[in-house]
Amino acid sequence: MAQPIHRQEFEKQMEQEGRLPPGQSLTQKFPVLHYGSIHAFDPETWGFRIWGEVKEELRWSWEEFSQLPQSAITMDIHCVTQWSKFDTTWMGVSVKSLIDEGLVQPLPGATHVLQHAEGGYSTNLPLEIVLQDNFLLATHFEGDPLTPEHGFPVRGIVGQIPDKPELKTPYFWKGAKWLTGLEFLKEDQLGFWEKAGYHNEADIWKEQRTVK
Repeated sequence: MAQPIHRQEFEKQMEQEGRLPPGQSLTQKFPVLHYGSIHAFDPETWGFRIWGEVKEELRWSWEEFSQLPQSAITMDIHCVTQWSKFDTTWMGVSVKSLIDEGLVQPLPGATHVLQHAEGGYSTNLPLEIVLQDNFLLATHFEGDPLTPEHGFPVRGIVGQIPDKPELKTPYFWKGAKWLTGLEFLKEDQLGFWEKAGYHNEADIWKEQRTVK
């Protein structure tokens, strides 16, 4: 039986392969970090809303959201608090797929998306990144539904796909837990942590953690 790779050896391997961004350390756990309390989920009242710079405002119940086309991606995730977790597998709804299939129709002037979550939390991304293969409205992690502390029932997730280095990759906070909607915008609008001094672009390779 093959022996498991020691954490430090695995970290060195990831660094040699160019997968460990500067200032990051590998974790084999999944740290729980968020602002505020864990939010309860009621399938009878929960809804997901799409609005703003779109042809038609949409609202899906949990049952309707669960019937949307599903996608799966495996990628590395990198937290602004300097931990990285590799080869994580997520399943959920691809915004790009929703647009490709005509379910969501952004207006020509849409340039950014503000993710809205329970408790008034929000975070922003350029539409360009939301439409990349490394952004997902995730409902499952490693084959199981998200746990409450990791954002059940839906969280935005963004990470680095190892064989697609051309994709822009921000830190993990740029995907909101307990997600309830996407607002398409004509111009950028800062989210919760961005207003508090976190870097607006948050590029993992440039170590854009806070505004200096």
